[in-house]
Amino acid sequence: MFIGRERELESLREFYNKDEIGMMVLYGRRRIGKSTLIAEFVKDKKTIFYSAAKVGKNRNLQLFSERVVDLFMPEMKDISFPSVEAAFDFIDINIGNEKLILVIDELPYWAEKERTLLAVLQKYIDTVWKNKNLKLILCGSALEFMEKKVLGEKSPLFGRRDAQIKLKAFNYLDAAKFVPEYSNKDKAICYGITGGVAKYLSMIDPKKSIDENIMDLFFQKEGYLYEEPKNLLNREFSDISLVNNILEQIAAGENSLNCIASKIGEKDQTVLYSLEKLMNLGLVEKKKCIADEKNRKKTQYVLKDYMFKFWYEYIPNATSVIEMGKGDIYYQKAVKPVLYSFMGPVFEEMCRYYTLMIGITGKYGCLVTSVGTWWRAANRKNVSGDLNAETMNIDVVALADEDKKAVIGECKFQSEKLDKEIYDVFLKKGKNIASKYKIAKYILFSLSGYTDWYQTLSEEDVLLLTLDSLYE
Repeated sequence: MFIGRERELESLREFYNKDEIGMMVLYGRRRIGKSTLIAEFVKDKKTIFYSAAKVGKNRNLQLFSERVVDLFMPEMKDISFPSVEAAFDFIDINIGNEKLILVIDELPYWAEKERTLLAVLQKYIDTVWKNKNLKLILCGSALEFMEKKVLGEKSPLFGRRDAQIKLKAFNYLDAAKFVPEYSNKDKAICYGITGGVAKYLSMIDPKKSIDENIMDLFFQKEGYLYEEPKNLLNREFSDISLVNNILEQIAAGENSLNCIASKIGEKDQTVLYSLEKLMNLGLVEKKKCIADEKNRKKTQYVLKDYMFKFWYEYIPNATSVIEMGKGDIYYQKAVKPVLYSFMGPVFEEMCRYYTLMIGITGKYGCLVTSVGTWWRAANRKNVSGDLNAETMNIDVVALADEDKKAVIGECKFQSEKLDKEIYDVFLKKGKNIASKYKIAKYILFSLSGYTDWYQTLSEEDVLLLTLDSLYE
């Protein structure tokens, strides 16, 4: 069953409904659901759908030829065109006045070997296919290639696209549609362990409990996600030992370039090269401190993919017992008791999304246009010139720059109810933002609710929300 992607499907429909030649660029990290989205869109339309492979230019041309011939002359077999131009000419001759979709999936695999492919496409878009009703969809997982070689100013195809879609992971609300019968807590955990990645969500069996799914997918040798990070990294890196070390350090909480390099005994530049590639793959992101983005020292490298974060936190130490077939015991004894701790950052990200979603409507008394996290390191001078004794962070900071207002939030994914102390500390943290922005709302997000003390709270600017509030 196809789930979600309503906006993307609508963009594809608008692209398709326009007459004459058109080009759409659709890209995103692996497993995100690009091919599934295209397949859903073209299922009732005349289409040549070719998914390129890492097999060299001649073999790709041969396989592409088979797809082309199969559409127009299905009775003909074993025909291969001598060149890309010949294949495109064959399409031009046979398309007539019909509307045709030509999909080249995993374009980088072919274009990296067939160096003239993009230039040939440009020529046919500008001349041969100019008056044809052909809709070209170029798709790829290599983000850097798609952004620089296909969409970049130096690309032969620059300026030819009619539309583009950078497909991202599902948000927590769309991810919940894969497990509609789950409780909201289990929906959140499902989102956390999959990171909202379409392929991983599709592996969740809604007839099983969330614990059973985690054990099946991660904690047994045959589990789909047991080898998944290594499989993905092996496709992108010739030697993944360095990358593994970097990801392990980030998962362990080392977020600065200097600290990561020091921990693994490598030069900063060596680590930076791998970090940049991991960011291009959509696995790592460089997080900036909101309201202080220009401060280069206040940046952190974090795992953007929560499935990778879960894997690197728990699987390396469990490999031996998983290989012995005892991974379920390890999960129950060593992982399940600390699962709420893993979910903490996931819950914060969900709350940031929710705050922006509501804030953009103006319901907080201002027009929120950006959201992020604010933090302050220990042993740095504050505005009074005194040294700060502790690290401090604010989980949710949503800014309304036009109004010079902010909405801030504190998030707790824990079994205990929030008590008065959490509230008092939260207000203290808020003073760091209040020096720059007027705080329109203080929001507390709690998995397990609040103690009776909060019933006496009469502050109109304070909202008390729960996990259920995020799913309403």
